[in-house]
Amino acid sequence: MKRRPNYLAGLGSLVWLGLVALPLYVMLSATLQSRSDYTANGPLGIPDNLTLDNYTNVFSSGFGQYFLNTLIVTVAVVAIVLLLVPPLAYAIVRSRGRVTTGVFRLFLLGLAIPAQAVIVPMFYVISQAGLYDNLIGVILPTAAFSLPMCALILTGVMRDITSDLYEAMAMDGAPTWRVFFQLVLPLSKGGLSTITVFSALQAWNGFLFPLVLTQSESTKVITLGLYNFQTQYGINIPGLLAAVVVSMLPILLVYLFARRTLVQGLMGVGGK
Repeated sequence: MKRRPNYLAGLGSLVWLGLVALPLYVMLSATLQSRSDYTANGPLGIPDNLTLDNYTNVFSSGFGQYFLNTLIVTVAVVAIVLLLVPPLAYAIVRSRGRVTTGVFRLFLLGLAIPAQAVIVPMFYVISQAGLYDNLIGVILPTAAFSLPMCALILTGVMRDITSDLYEAMAMDGAPTWRVFFQLVLPLSKGGLSTITVFSALQAWNGFLFPLVLTQSESTKVITLGLYNFQTQYGINIPGLLAAVVVSMLPILLVYLFARRTLVQGLMGVGGK
């Protein structure tokens, strides 16, 4: 039986595509125009003369340092998460002790505490530790607030590993470290990818901790750079949008390549 085409669904898809494509066109076309051309043509106008001056001005204004600082913070946060969360999740899944259960409940409690509620004591602790206006002072709290969700995600993934596989490894006389590295981690690749993307997004888009815990230009990150560019280029819209494109492009590429794994891990099936 030949199915009739769904014209209503096709029309809805076209409307959705227009809603997504129009803002992207406005943003990208503006970054390729001079300030005078943008004013003359308007947001929806077709650029007359394409130029990359807006992008070169972004990096000549110190945005390259912001980009590097953000990259350092992101890589460090992801490294901390990948170092701490897998053994913690493995211990939570395989251990039934009160201490392990209490630690897991403490991590779950961290999900209910917003960063805004602890920013004042966090500022005091970071200052007393001599880490104020230092990237390490941004990395540590960012990683700490990423750990609860990452632990919850990876714990759910590791619970999908059947007990038969553990028993087979035990019959072979495999020690705990071998079970962890040769069984658990390979079967948890989806969850590991998920927490990598999640922690990277948290670090790359972080604003509160860099705003409160840094001061000098040498330690500012992209989100603060955009805030400054919004003030500096309050009327120069092409310059501001060029900074937005530069800031979002790397993490957007990471998300596009890992979006399926991210969704599967959040649904609890990343380990299958």
